[in-house]
Amino acid sequence: MEKAGRTGVILKWSRRIRWTLMLLVSVYVLACTYMWAAQRHYIFVPRPLLQTMPDRLGMKFEEIHVLSGSSTDRGDLYGWWIPADDSNAPTLLYLHGNDKNIGYAHDIDRVARLHAMGYNLLTVDYRGYGKSTGGKPAESKVYEDAEAAWDYLIKQRARDPKRTFIYGHSLGSAIAIDLAVHHPDAGGVIAESGFTSMVSMAKLEYPYLPVELLLNQRFDSLEKIHGLKIPILLIHGTWDRLVPYQMSQRLYDIAPQPKTLKLIEGGEHGNCSIIAPLEFRAAVSEFVQRNTTQR
Repeated sequence: MEKAGRTGVILKWSRRIRWTLMLLVSVYVLACTYMWAAQRHYIFVPRPLLQTMPDRLGMKFEEIHVLSGSSTDRGDLYGWWIPADDSNAPTLLYLHGNDKNIGYAHDIDRVARLHAMGYNLLTVDYRGYGKSTGGKPAESKVYEDAEAAWDYLIKQRARDPKRTFIYGHSLGSAIAIDLAVHHPDAGGVIAESGFTSMVSMAKLEYPYLPVELLLNQRFDSLEKIHGLKIPILLIHGTWDRLVPYQMSQRLYDIAPQPKTLKLIEGGEHGNCSIIAPLEFRAAVSEFVQRNTTQR
């Protein structure tokens, strides 16, 4: 009887362990399925309402519309053309990050600081952001949108590519690097608070999930930067808790020359231009001036 009792206890615990393992496997599979299905929802966080406009920051501007895409998701990109006092000044195409829109405080403040350096600026919202139409955003679509904005600058605004620079912040840095690889005629590319790849970012948040297999929105700047044919400036704050500054260091290490890395001591993900305005201004203006005069 005693042996039978021990056997019963063992069987009971075996069943519990088996069911526990089955439950854990089910939860793991559900987590993987959810990540695969919902990744675009977490990567892209658009907002329809603009928080402010350029004229409230003292900038004259023109509202512009650019067609983008060639499928059922074809849309109209809403943006701002903000001219410099000197129409022959270098031009920056500014590509914002993953959340809100071009009217968000941190982005428009950065745009205002860049404009104060004497540059022409074009900034647009990707499809699905702000007043832009064309369905929900996706990796392939934001690349198309950046390409459409570049074409608008070169063809409709008659900007000289060699005096036109691509500027991206956060997710916009990955979009900027992708665009820059396809346009070796551009003056240069500036990537602020950029990451190496979306897979690397996901590993920080979900270290126990097979993110390499699950992510189809990859934004792999680490792979693409090898093909860069134009100068690059990487800017990153050392207090960035969202994207570790070591990611910009890694991009810098493998990027071809000419390249520059500017680490802003104490800078966070969105405030490098605020926390150290003189350093920020010097890094950008020296990069643009050097690569405008040498090419």
